[in-house]
Amino acid sequence: MALMVYEQLGLTSAAAIHDGDPYTQSIAQAFADSFESLGGSVTAVSAVNKEDTDMVPILTEVAAGSAEALFFPIFQPAGDFIADQAPRVSGLEDTVLLTDAALLIDGFMSLPQSEGIYISGPDTRFGTEANESTGRTAAEILQAYQDIYGESPSGAYWAHAYDATTLLLEAIRAASEVVDGNLVIDRASIRNHLNAVSGYQGTIGTISCDAFGDCGVQKITVIHHLDHTDIEGSRNNIVFEFAAESSG
Repeated sequence: MALMVYEQLGLTSAAAIHDGDPYTQSIAQAFADSFESLGGSVTAVSAVNKEDTDMVPILTEVAAGSAEALFFPIFQPAGDFIADQAPRVSGLEDTVLLTDAALLIDGFMSLPQSEGIYISGPDTRFGTEANESTGRTAAEILQAYQDIYGESPSGAYWAHAYDATTLLLEAIRAASEVVDGNLVIDRASIRNHLNAVSGYQGTIGTISCDAFGDCGVQKITVIHHLDHTDIEGSRNNIVFEFAAESSG
């Protein structure tokens, strides 16, 4: 995200807001560190409480630093209030708003105030590759979900969850045996099986797990959300993509 802000959008100052959660704090700080390493100026890395509804005080502090971009990788409902209130704070009228996969969900994207925001998240262009355990493609999994629940998954990680589940089930199967009529599942063997995953074909792509337990396909896209009445159109409006570095 920082690379897109600095190089593609040409912005040289930015601020970040997180909600105090270790997850959102680490993402906000990673953005700030990356932006500074590119040559940008970080005017603030601030925090709100998850239950806050009045974001004007913290947004006023951000405005005082004249940030050209504001990155807020936080969840609903706090993210809703920032998106709604930021454009009405003096000094932030033209500030570019950006968030991440925490708000790459229908509940946020269907709000009028979400229009114009850049949202980073996993690449969901899964193609026709099938999960090697079940033989199901992403399209088939999605259709099955829609048939059962009458709607599409609201979040971005549904295919990742499917692959993770099949990997875990495969590990449990490999670590299980019947001893004297009892099913015995060796938990250490489950861990060893998952640690050894390499070249597994999932719906999201080829999956290999590293020494830190990270198994995902590290490709990220950024969309520009322009129409709250056409969420699918926005999900396909990819303006930037990059491969995230493995934690290993």
